[in-house]
Amino acid sequence: MSNSYTDLYCSCSGPLCDHSFVMNLSFSHTLSPSAKSSTQLAIDLVRALQLEQRQELQQQLSIL
Repeated sequence: MSNSYTDLYCSCSGPLCDHSFVMNLSFSHTLSPSAKSSTQLAIDLVRALQLEQRQELQQQLSIL
């Protein structure tokens, strides 16, 4: 397996169905790159972190 491949475990929520199965998901390639700059993408990722994770990242960056 690779970082661009994962298994998705799925189950039907229908009360009379109860079907469960595994799907394979993989990344192939980009058709159109993001219009966001690398800086904006990084800022968005940092903003999505929990406060504790953000503080840990700040500590790690301060030693560079």
